[in-house]
Amino acid sequence: MENGVSIAAEGVEITKAQRQSIADQKLKDLKVKNYLFQAIDRTIMETILNRDTANHIWDSMKQKY
Repeated sequence: MENGVSIAAEGVEITKAQRQSIADQKLKDLKVKNYLFQAIDRTIMETILNRDTANHIWDSMKQKY
Protein backbone atom coordinates (compact mmCIF):
# COMPACT_ATOMS: atom_id res chain seq x y z
CA MET A 1 0.00 0.00 0.00
CA GLU A 2 2.86 2.38 0.71
CA ASN A 3 4.29 2.16 -2.80
CA GLY A 4 1.13 1.79 -4.84
CA VAL A 5 0.65 -0.43 -7.87
CA SER A 6 3.41 -0.69 -10.48
CA ILE A 7 2.40 -0.23 -14.09
CA ALA A 8 4.35 -0.82 -17.26
CA ALA A 9 5.27 2.17 -19.41
CA GLU A 10 3.50 2.35 -22.74
CA GLY A 11 5.39 0.77 -25.61
CA VAL A 12 7.74 -1.17 -23.31
CA GLU A 13 7.89 -4.95 -23.66
CA ILE A 14 7.32 -6.78 -20.39
CA THR A 15 7.92 -10.39 -19.54
CA LYS A 16 5.31 -12.89 -18.50
CA ALA A 17 6.67 -12.76 -14.94
CA GLN A 18 6.37 -8.97 -14.89
CA ARG A 19 2.80 -9.18 -16.20
CA GLN A 20 1.94 -11.68 -13.48
CA SER A 21 3.55 -9.46 -10.83
CA ILE A 22 1.51 -6.47 -11.97
CA ALA A 23 -1.67 -8.56 -11.98
CA ASP A 24 -0.89 -9.77 -8.43
CA GLN A 25 -0.30 -6.20 -7.26
CA LYS A 26 -3.60 -5.06 -8.76
CA LEU A 27 -5.44 -7.91 -7.04
CA LYS A 28 -3.84 -7.05 -3.69
CA ASP A 29 -4.76 -3.40 -4.22
CA LEU A 30 -8.39 -4.33 -4.89
CA LYS A 31 -8.45 -6.42 -1.71
CA VAL A 32 -7.04 -3.56 0.37
CA LYS A 33 -9.55 -1.12 -1.16
CA ASN A 34 -12.34 -3.53 -0.25
CA TYR A 35 -11.10 -3.76 3.36
CA LEU A 36 -10.88 0.02 3.60
CA PHE A 37 -14.37 0.51 2.18
CA GLN A 38 -15.77 -1.98 4.70
CA ALA A 39 -14.06 -0.29 7.64
CA ILE A 40 -14.72 3.36 6.77
CA ASP A 41 -17.84 5.24 7.80
CA ARG A 42 -20.23 6.08 4.97
CA THR A 43 -19.81 9.86 5.34
CA ILE A 44 -16.03 9.57 5.01
CA MET A 45 -16.27 7.08 2.16
CA GLU A 46 -18.05 9.60 -0.04
CA THR A 47 -14.91 11.78 0.03
CA ILE A 48 -12.58 8.97 -1.08
CA LEU A 49 -14.65 7.12 -3.69
CA ASN A 50 -12.92 8.92 -6.56
CA ARG A 51 -9.48 7.61 -5.54
CA ASP A 52 -8.22 4.90 -7.88
CA THR A 53 -5.83 2.92 -5.67
CA ALA A 54 -5.59 1.90 -2.03
CA ASN A 55 -2.43 3.99 -1.77
CA HIS A 56 -4.32 7.13 -2.87
CA ILE A 57 -7.11 6.37 -0.39
CA TRP A 58 -4.64 5.84 2.43
CA ASP A 59 -2.66 9.00 1.61
CA SER A 60 -5.80 11.15 1.45
CA MET A 61 -7.00 9.77 4.79
CA LYS A 62 -3.57 10.34 6.37
CA GLN A 63 -3.62 13.92 5.15
CA LYS A 64 -7.15 14.60 6.38
CA TYR A 65 -6.91 12.80 9.72
